[in-house]
Amino acid sequence: MAGSIDHIIESLKWLGINWDEGPNIGGLHAPYLQSERLDLYKKYAQILIDKGLAYPDPYTEEEVDEFREKAELEKKPFLFREHRPEKFDIWDACPSSGGVLKPLRFKVPEIKSFKWNDLVYGDLSAGPEALDDFILIKSDSYPTYNFAHIVDDIEMGVTHVMRGQEFISSVPKFLSLYEALDFKPPLFATLPPIMGEGGNKKLSKRDGAKDILEYKNEGYLPEAMINFLALLGWNPGDDREIFTMDELIKAFDISRVGHSGAQWNDDKLDWINKEHMKKLSIEELRKNIFEYLPEELKIEKIVPIIFERISKWSDIKGMLERGELDFFYKEPKYAKEKLVFKNSSIEKITENLKLAINALQEIKEKDFTNENIKNILMQIANKSESRGEVLHPIRYALSGLDKSPDPFIIAEILGKNETLLRLQKAI
Repeated sequence: MAGSIDHIIESLKWLGINWDEGPNIGGLHAPYLQSERLDLYKKYAQILIDKGLAYPDPYTEEEVDEFREKAELEKKPFLFREHRPEKFDIWDACPSSGGVLKPLRFKVPEIKSFKWNDLVYGDLSAGPEALDDFILIKSDSYPTYNFAHIVDDIEMGVTHVMRGQEFISSVPKFLSLYEALDFKPPLFATLPPIMGEGGNKKLSKRDGAKDILEYKNEGYLPEAMINFLALLGWNPGDDREIFTMDELIKAFDISRVGHSGAQWNDDKLDWINKEHMKKLSIEELRKNIFEYLPEELKIEKIVPIIFERISKWSDIKGMLERGELDFFYKEPKYAKEKLVFKNSSIEKITENLKLAINALQEIKEKDFTNENIKNILMQIANKSESRGEVLHPIRYALSGLDKSPDPFIIAEILGKNETLLRLQKAI
């Protein structure tokens, strides 16, 4: 797919995963694009042809469908190896002839059982029914995955291959081909699938699966995403959940990869992301939060208020869209009855608002800080029958919201003059 390589590179770079060689930087085993390695695949195809272990597929799609239907009627599995042509002209598929005219199939040299060790699942085995003649090179001269990745393993000296569960059934075919090419197979490790939040089936787009770069755009930290992904199907053997990349590398042991599917959990991702956000400096927090704020809200003292309420940067967009920050620069509008705390009387609320105004007026402008405001208002609240009779109407008068930061912080950010104006309006 056009652009897929660039997308993979961008995704890995965002996650902080680097590589020693590849299509964008070169290396000892260049080239790295399969389309640029066709001669290499033809070379290995010729080795198999010379050994009598490959033949051109002579059948049309219609003929193959007939074979399948016949197998179904006879209630047995369809195996291509049971339909190998008795005679064929190898030049119909010979790479050295200048191009593959017909698909080239691998001729399984020996129909037998295979046993192998998986670094995660332990000893595995499969009977002869798992083997079949599969296509090595298609009629357009391009190799299939089943052939290309094995040639690449050999040429690049690959020692470990990690794949999903869906490839377990293909391992006998791979082992047969490694054997035919006289190459010792690499070590295999089967990784558990990522399940949807229900845990019943593999995560898919239908279940909310997203492109990795969507998480970048939503404001997740790359170190948090790596941390979260590493814990899907693996555990460190203790109760640690927050890791840096270096800590993950040090702690990783493939023997601690689990067998069962790992369940995706957005809430867990958000929690891990927030834990990594807590490690950022004040300067980094300010920079990232300010990127999402309009000019009128770029106030230093608002940073901790916003940070307390988000788990990723894009949460700020939601706060803005819901108007949760409007009261910092717009006079709030609200229903007057909401100023009354529970069963308190209007007279009592009015009296408390007046006491608050009188007390706040005593604070000098330069001393109008969160600590001083809290100090003086709590003295009034503690003398009241209920603290809520004092603090609720103040909070609501300043923000117009049922849920907001505490009134002391709001008052400091609004400043003395605006705070007194809003409390007076409430009265």
